[in-house]
Amino acid sequence: MAEEVKKEAPKLFKVTIDNITVEVTPGTSILNAARQIGGEVAPPAMCYYTKLQGSGGKCRTCLVEVAAGSTADPRPMPKLVASCRTNVMDGMVVKNITSDKVIDARNGVVEFLLINHPLDCPICDQAGECDLQNLSYDHGKEGTRYEFTRRTFDKHDLGPYIQLHMTRCIMCFRCVFTADQLTNKRVHGILDRGDHAQIATYIEKSLDNDFIGNVIDVCPVGALTDKTFRFKNRVWFTKPVDAHRDCPKCNGKVQLWLRGNEVFRVTGRKDEWGELKDWICNECRFEKKDTADWIIEGPAHVNRHSVIAQGYYEGLQKPNETIVKVLHGRSPKLLMDIHSVSEVNKPTVHLSKIDGPAHSDDFNKPE
Repeated sequence: MAEEVKKEAPKLFKVTIDNITVEVTPGTSILNAARQIGGEVAPPAMCYYTKLQGSGGKCRTCLVEVAAGSTADPRPMPKLVASCRTNVMDGMVVKNITSDKVIDARNGVVEFLLINHPLDCPICDQAGECDLQNLSYDHGKEGTRYEFTRRTFDKHDLGPYIQLHMTRCIMCFRCVFTADQLTNKRVHGILDRGDHAQIATYIEKSLDNDFIGNVIDVCPVGALTDKTFRFKNRVWFTKPVDAHRDCPKCNGKVQLWLRGNEVFRVTGRKDEWGELKDWICNECRFEKKDTADWIIEGPAHVNRHSVIAQGYYEGLQKPNETIVKVLHGRSPKLLMDIHSVSEVNKPTVHLSKIDGPAHSDDFNKPE
C-alpha cells in the first residue's frame, strides 16, 4: 500500500501592524493584512478594490510606515509605502495610526484631493456614504491654501442611466478598471494629462453594457451618479433592506433603499470595507423599482457610525397583526387614501417612479 503523501501546511508570515500581530499567507498586501485586524488599524483606500485587478496605488491615502522590513532584514524602509501595493514579509513591523509621519502625510494627501473637489455635499447624492467625506472629516482642514482657479468640467450623460460629474472625480480609475474587466467593450477611459486629465468617453459615447451600472457603486465619491435616483431623496431618510430575485443575468442579490413602500434605488450589497460582494446587472439596478419585483429578506446591516444608521434598528420583530383576529378573519376596509387628502401630492404621481428629479409640475399648485 502506497504511503499517503502528507501536504505541508502553507507557511504563514507574521506581521505586526500598530503593535498587533497577525499571521497571513505570503503575497498578502499590508492593506489586506490590516483589514484582517480591522478597525482603525486598516488604512483608508480610495482607489484600491479587491475585485479589480491592477487597482491601487493611485490615491496615496493608504500610505504606511514600515519600521522593520522583515526578520531577515530588519532595516526600515526609507519612505512611506502604499499599503495596497506592498506585500508583507515575515517579521515585518508596520505603523499606521501610531505614526506621526503617516498622519501628517495623510493630511497632506487629503488636502490635495480636495484642491479641485467642489463643496457639493449639501446637494450631492453621495453625501452620507461618501468615502472622501469621511476621510476629510478625519484628516481635512478648516480652509484651503489653494489660491488658483479650480478646474471645472461640464456634466455628461453616459447613456440613459448614468451621469458623470467630472468636477468631483479624484481619478481613482475604479470605473475604468470595472468597465475593462467586467464588460466586453470599454468605451471610456482617461483622456489628457496632468491637471487636465479626466474620465470621459470619446465623442460622448454611451455606456450601454448590461453590467456598466456597477461603476456607480465602485465610485468612492459622487462623480458617477444614478440618474433614476438623482435629487429624489437623501440616503439617511431611506432604509436599506436585503432582497433578491431570480435574475438570468446576475445572482439577483441586492439592497433596496426604501422610504415607506417605495423603492428609490437599488444597489449591490457591500462588505464592511464598502466593496461590492457581487456585481449586479442593469435590469436589477435600474428597472426593478417595485417591491413586488423582489423577495425581501430583512434589514441590511448598517455601520453604527454611519449617518444612515440614525433611526435605523436591526433585529426588530414585527408584531402580529391583531385587527384581522378582532374582525374574525375579515380584512379591514380602507378608510383613507393619503393621496386623496393630501393638498400637495398629486394622486397619480409616485415620486420614486418619475423619470428624473421631481419638479413643481409633479405637485399641486397652491391656489
